[in-house]
Amino acid sequence: MKPAVAKAKDKSPLEDLGRATLQVVHDLKNQLNGLKLYATFLRKRLERDNRAPEEQETLVKLIAGLDRAAHEMTALVRYSRPLEVHRQVKVDLRKIIPSSARVTDPRQSGELQRLNLDWKIEDAPFLGEFDQSALTEAFETITEEALSSVPLRDVSQLSLQVSRTGAASSPTALIEWKGLTPKNRTQSLTSFHDHATIHLALAAKIIEAHEGQMEHDATAIRVSLPLSQ
Repeated sequence: MKPAVAKAKDKSPLEDLGRATLQVVHDLKNQLNGLKLYATFLRKRLERDNRAPEEQETLVKLIAGLDRAAHEMTALVRYSRPLEVHRQVKVDLRKIIPSSARVTDPRQSGELQRLNLDWKIEDAPFLGEFDQSALTEAFETITEEALSSVPLRDVSQLSLQVSRTGAASSPTALIEWKGLTPKNRTQSLTSFHDHATIHLALAAKIIEAHEGQMEHDATAIRVSLPLSQ
């Protein structure tokens, strides 16, 4: 038996399992959406009847939990499928960075939830062949991951810095999320695909689709992307 043939036969059950899993995830997501409709109806009913605040808060938390579960399932399905990016020439990273530094911290309330990281971009051209929407999603995901790794008392230490590296003939943009807290980072993490949250793994997939790389150590997450000039 040729090794190549054996490998192909071994792969088939895994492919079948993957397809079946995606179908289950799809069905579960539809059920979650249905549950959210019922929960929303009950929440409005409680508000109309002026029921106790704790009863209304229970429904609010239930709906938020259903939203989070559906969000995770959507990311899983997207990650498992081939990723399509629509790159355009001469897209400026300067248009992406500001929104990537603005996030919401779910651990806080009111005005404190809206956080704008301290960010700085080098005074140099940062044009490349990018999918602006996809990169914005990836950068925002990384910012949220960086934020979740830092205790509330250390949030002010986080920063986002962009610099230009490499030779003039092949310049590279280096985007760094600095100020992560070492004791809250997994030192042995070497692959965003194998060990990270599904959202961070999807962000890495987007970066790689732009011929870039994503890595981190205990105190920083770094992304490098090729520039056209």
